[in-house]
Amino acid sequence: MKFKSINSCREAIYQGLQRCRTGTLALFEGINHDTFCRQVHPDFSPIGWHLGHIGYTESLWLLNRCARKPPAFTEYQRLFAADGLPKVERVYLPTLSEICSYLDTVREQVLDYLEVAPLDEQERLWRWLIQHESQHSETVSFVLQLQRWQMPQVGSLVASGLPNQARASYPPLKQSEMIEIPAGEFAMGNESIDALDNERPVHKVYLDTYWIDRYPVTCGQYREFIEAGGYRETWWWSNAGWKWLSENPVNQPLYWAEDSAWDNHPVCGVSWYEAEAYARFVGKRLPTEAEWEKAASWDETALCRRTYSWGEELDAHRCNHDNAAGQTTPVDAYPPGQSAYGLQDALGNVWEWTSTWFDGYDGFVSYPYAGYSKAYFDGEHRVLRGGSWATRPWALRCSFRNWYHPDVRQILSGFRCAKS
Repeated sequence: MKFKSINSCREAIYQGLQRCRTGTLALFEGINHDTFCRQVHPDFSPIGWHLGHIGYTESLWLLNRCARKPPAFTEYQRLFAADGLPKVERVYLPTLSEICSYLDTVREQVLDYLEVAPLDEQERLWRWLIQHESQHSETVSFVLQLQRWQMPQVGSLVASGLPNQARASYPPLKQSEMIEIPAGEFAMGNESIDALDNERPVHKVYLDTYWIDRYPVTCGQYREFIEAGGYRETWWWSNAGWKWLSENPVNQPLYWAEDSAWDNHPVCGVSWYEAEAYARFVGKRLPTEAEWEKAASWDETALCRRTYSWGEELDAHRCNHDNAAGQTTPVDAYPPGQSAYGLQDALGNVWEWTSTWFDGYDGFVSYPYAGYSKAYFDGEHRVLRGGSWATRPWALRCSFRNWYHPDVRQILSGFRCAKS
């Protein structure tokens, strides 16, 4: 579809909508109805629900609220609304083809409206909706990963099963390497049209000198914690962490493979408590989100922040994202993606836990509705940074803030450590 006499903003939104949808639908190729409807964990909805919710949200904001069209597919309103049904009741879904037909119908009307939409007033909303789909698309990816990992044969993964890039030979990172981040002020946050409400406003933050791991913690490094009895020794755990471990008797990360071919991959599938315990084990701590963002985005020479750790243009060859590899890659696989300070593998691969509780910056204003971020400013969610191998391009940037309860390990989560 080509628009006539249309400005670049309208064209960019059109391209974003279509490219994002193509990537989302690709995740459902070959999916059977059981997989489509299955709830693999109480905290997460079936992947089919996420697909329907994407269409529902697009229709709600653009067709019902902006274009003032009456709601269509009223039978889907309660099913796919975020506050409609409990997660456990979201398993009774239409077929994939029926939901795809729903998405197609909504999208056709949305594109018609895009031709006349007042983007000087609505551009931020349209871009927010692309990111909304991106985030649910990533959730579909890690729920599918969780389903695959529950299959017995996955536990015996070997190097021959890795993609070529992931299988490449890299010298083992026996010791973690740290980089010094000098004391000083930097600009934290993002006020671009794409920035979500919780990334705003840009504000100055002063940090004393600190050190941060050049790379995320690898499986090879984390194995030392496991073999030293880290999951049995109370010394390394906070009271809350030990309570969690006592109630959830695990002895390794969720996405763990014994094969040494994974040693240079970032550890993946750890809770915040596990990350905190490992950091104590090696005499370090988790970075604050401000420390993470400065190391990943600040250019001290130019005195400016970067959208991506390497600069302003997204480059697929500088980080592992958008399901390109379909899993983690070695932490040193993308040298061109380093930050001005030399931080490696900051974007993509695995989300990185920080020590910070999720909250609004001073001057925070909710958008597009109060519950999007503010509902989680409850002192119960920790911030993660950086994105994962499944993060879509529209949600990948140094300022992006993710948040989860500290006991969650089903997401594609890892970490790196810091020292004062």
